[in-house]
Parts: sequence; C-alpha cells; structure tokens
Amino acid sequence: MDKDIKLLNHLETYLTTERKNKFLKVLTNRTYHFCIAVEDVYQLHNTSAVMRSCEVFGIQDLHVIEQRFGKRIDAEIALGAQKWVDVHRHQSNQLCMDHLKENGYQIIATTPHDSSCLLSDFDITKKSALFFGTEKLGLSAEVLQQADGFLKIPMVGFTESLNISVSAAIIMQYLTDKLRKSNVNWQLNEEQIIKKRLDWARKSIKDIDFIEKRFLEPFST
Repeated sequence: MDKDIKLLNHLETYLTTERKNKFLKVLTNRTYHFCIAVEDVYQLHNTSAVMRSCEVFGIQDLHVIEQRFGKRIDAEIALGAQKWVDVHRHQSNQLCMDHLKENGYQIIATTPHDSSCLLSDFDITKKSALFFGTEKLGLSAEVLQQADGFLKIPMVGFTESLNISVSAAIIMQYLTDKLRKSNVNWQLNEEQIIKKRLDWARKSIKDIDFIEKRFLEPFST
C-alpha cells in the first residue's frame, strides 16, 4: 500500500490540479454498494448506454454476462465512460451470480412480475446487484429462480416494458439518490479511493508504461 501511495504521488505530478481535484470530487460519490449486471443484451448500444449511466450515477462496477453474445463497448455511446467504470465480464449467468454472492451482494432481478417490489419501496440497506435482461425476453429463468428479490418500475400506460438502458437509468438514478440521503455506509473506503485514483491516473497519462517502469525500478532491486 505504501508503494502504491508513493507511485500515486509521483503519477499525479503529471496531472493538472484541476484533474486531481476532479478525481477526488467524483470519488466522493462513487459506490460499490450497488452494482449492475447486464445479461446477454443483444443490442450493443444498450450495454454501452448502461455503462454510461453507471458512470453518471456513481456506480463503479458493471458486470456483463456473455453467455451467447460476445460484447465490446461502443465508445461512441459510452462517451469515455469505459475509462471510469470497471467492467467485469462473465461467461455465464451462474458464474456471475456466484461471484457476486461471494462478494456479499444479494441478487435483485428487475422485472415487471406482479410480486416485484416497487422502486419506491426497495430496501437500500443491503448490498445489491441489480440484474437487467434482454430486450425482448427479459431476464432468464436461471436468474429469476435464484434471485433474492425482485424490483420493478411503476408504469401506468399501455406499454408494459421499457428499453433496458432507460430502465437501468431510471433505477440507478432513483436508488443512488436515495442512498446518498440515507445513513448507509455506501462510500468507498480510503484503500478503494487510492486504488481508483491510481487507476484513473494511469489512464490519463501518455507513455504511462515507461513512466511507471522507471519509477518502480528502485523497488525491484
């Protein structure tokens, strides 16, 4: 950790004061309390748009399940968000759910199912992984059967569902706003903040490999 702090201090000499201050400001609103999982979304721009919403609303982790459709992030839609959000790829629904449960998350399936909890009634105190399904079919039976809870957006029109990227944005905005107004310990701890500052500094510096290698040489002797 001490070496990381020294490296961070060195790398930040290559950043402007405005850049460093922006990192600190953004990190005060970042959270791991909620994360997003996207299941086999066929339309690429929807995955990219969900990533952009994660960045905008301060959710650091996005999990992408690639069971049937390979993914790449559409830079034009994500608009640089891929630099600031951590994307975790999983080869199956089960591997993703197992990973999240091992890290203390409850699995929440977003679905218009009748027994679903309304967005306004959702309990934000527990670490939650919010799962979103495919555009046409919704979440798979595998996720629905293993979910710890269900969540839906109240709708009063003729249309019964929303585009996945729209649904994700609405849910993220509402829940993160509610979270920040609560007494829940949702913010990153000091170690996590240092890790992200280091990560973001690396992504902001040209010739980072050369600069970092030169700085770390004395530590390897």
